[in-house]
Amino acid sequence: MKVPQLKKKLEIKTCHNIDWEDNYSWIHQDNILEVLRDKSKLDPEVKKYLEDENAYSEHHLKDTKNIQKKLFDEIKARIKLDDESLPYKDHTYEYWTKTTTKGNYSIKLRKKIGSENIEEIWNGDKEKEKLKTEYFGVGDLEVSNNDKYLGYSLDLKGSEYYTIYLREIKTNKIISKEIAETSGGITFSLDDKYIFYSKLDENHRARTIYRHRIGDFEGKDELIFEEKSEAFTVGIGKSSDEKYFFINTSDHNTSEQYYFKSDELNPSPKLIIKRERGVLYSVNSWDGKFYNHTNKNAEDFKIDICDNLENQNWKTYIPAKDEVLIGGLTFLKNWIIRGETSDALDKLFVKNISTNIEEELIFSDETVYVPGVSLTQKDRNTDEVHLGYSSPKTPSRVFKYNLATKSKELVKEQEIPSGHNKDDYIVERVEFKSHDGRMVPLTITRHKKTKIDGSANVLLYGYGSYGNSMSPSFSSTRLSLINRDIIWATAHIRGGMEKGMKWWKEGKLTNKKNTFEDYIYAAKYLIEKNYTSKGKIIGMGGSAGGLLMGAVVNQSPELFLGIIMAVPFVDSLTTNLDHSLPLTVGEFDEFGNAKENKEHFDYIFSYAPYNNIKKMDYPHIFITTSLSDNRVLFDEPAKFTAKLRDYKTDNNLLLLKTEMNAGHGGKSGRDGAIEEIAIDYAFALKISNKI
Repeated sequence: MKVPQLKKKLEIKTCHNIDWEDNYSWIHQDNILEVLRDKSKLDPEVKKYLEDENAYSEHHLKDTKNIQKKLFDEIKARIKLDDESLPYKDHTYEYWTKTTTKGNYSIKLRKKIGSENIEEIWNGDKEKEKLKTEYFGVGDLEVSNNDKYLGYSLDLKGSEYYTIYLREIKTNKIISKEIAETSGGITFSLDDKYIFYSKLDENHRARTIYRHRIGDFEGKDELIFEEKSEAFTVGIGKSSDEKYFFINTSDHNTSEQYYFKSDELNPSPKLIIKRERGVLYSVNSWDGKFYNHTNKNAEDFKIDICDNLENQNWKTYIPAKDEVLIGGLTFLKNWIIRGETSDALDKLFVKNISTNIEEELIFSDETVYVPGVSLTQKDRNTDEVHLGYSSPKTPSRVFKYNLATKSKELVKEQEIPSGHNKDDYIVERVEFKSHDGRMVPLTITRHKKTKIDGSANVLLYGYGSYGNSMSPSFSSTRLSLINRDIIWATAHIRGGMEKGMKWWKEGKLTNKKNTFEDYIYAAKYLIEKNYTSKGKIIGMGGSAGGLLMGAVVNQSPELFLGIIMAVPFVDSLTTNLDHSLPLTVGEFDEFGNAKENKEHFDYIFSYAPYNNIKKMDYPHIFITTSLSDNRVLFDEPAKFTAKLRDYKTDNNLLLLKTEMNAGHGGKSGRDGAIEEIAIDYAFALKISNKI
């Protein structure tokens, strides 16, 4: 089949007196944000190229159709399709969600406490059918405090422009005007006369908080707060004791918070602590005291406490620890639960408020697992919580746990209908030395029958940006590869926060290359220790993890059999130079500001995947993207693919698949998500000769 070709239109770009060529910059339309909302505005020539690439991918994956179907069925068979969540009690009702065998979306149910009469208040599949839409993204689903109203927000394109709707549960009638172009979150006022929401500006940034009067179809919503910095985005939420609303405004690196009392008739947000570059903080209110989770003079965070916000006198409540990330707090009347992360492992601690004694909650005798806690009810005068955990080999288990008596009862276990024996799998946590001597954690999951003699393929997963840590939790989908002798390894590389804030700082800005080196050294470690061999590793990452894939494949292509990149951030220099794009300005503290800072420009230029494609052999590469993605524009993978076709000197597969009706998270619905995983895995099995 003819290889797709994107027309070249040479543009000489220039910045800081440096010129470079870009043959494909023309595909970026000036009205790109309009294109995300209305694909009919896409340049027909670009549309044809994307369709040609889709046909080319279809052709080369034709021989995987059967394995895709098999994988889809296998993955779906591990999901309990007709499942129900644990109930959560408010003052009058118990609420829970349910999924069904046939449905793709969840159903929200409730019943009055003490009654057996179950009401269905939301059915995603019915709503989607009613709207006759292909893409159906639910942003928020909130019930009012008086249990009368349902607020929900929908994105029908995948571009993350959410429209908010309010309806009366009893009659199912819409009771307010539609509120378009929001970020999706809905917060009811305590008296249920209003909702608060954040509005998106023309660059798709949430920089304003509005109050809407429920029942108003005509009036103008009231502006409560406006953020002046283009780099910051805003959100609003209630305090744990519901006495205050907190408005949070932040970029990735600096935050600021405002508050107003929940019973204020005319909300007037007041500043808590003035923003200070590099300082993150988040204040909560509980039982007459304020708790501040902050990294001020505490790199890996601490928690301070004070009695009031008018006359602040903060004292240390939970001190900082080096390379131990101190998490936030969950409050009950007699207990405070908090989390910590170190060496890519999470822990939970509970403190008895009356005795001040704190102890760790131990869940399992496994060394690698992810714990979690959730409240069972709105009334916090209780000793009971839901405690859960999972590990790479153990499906999620949730216990009803009594903090006073320490008794526990298993109330929910993730069922794998097709069967699962955790003893068939081996989970290892190792550390390897990176290029500069830093020890990097690596979680390895394999089938006990897989030989450690260099013959196995490894799927090496990585991300390493924004301080996002990769948790070693259970994934039923990965078993489809692990059961076929592919070892799954997750590299906890710098750029995440698995070893605290320092771990993030050492993997961003002009330290970004540590992220790539850590990943390459993870690959070399796996080869050296005979888990696999050179040229047998499949790299996988999405979004900023796609930037990682692009950088490492340019740097060390010989290590890899293949690379799977989802919505990859591969034209990172172009995006960084364009300050009109939704995410660019807010990410200067993550990646730098190439336009204003020559050092940043030189550094980004030196690793940006699109700018560093070389004339050499590349491994097999499978790239997926979405037409309506506003986080990583489809331009980036399209340009990257076109340029790679010009440069690569091998005959390996290079496939670009564009979802024409989806956003950054891919297709909507359960089946859509499984289909995408099945294609990725089918590609991995094809290049590993395991079909």
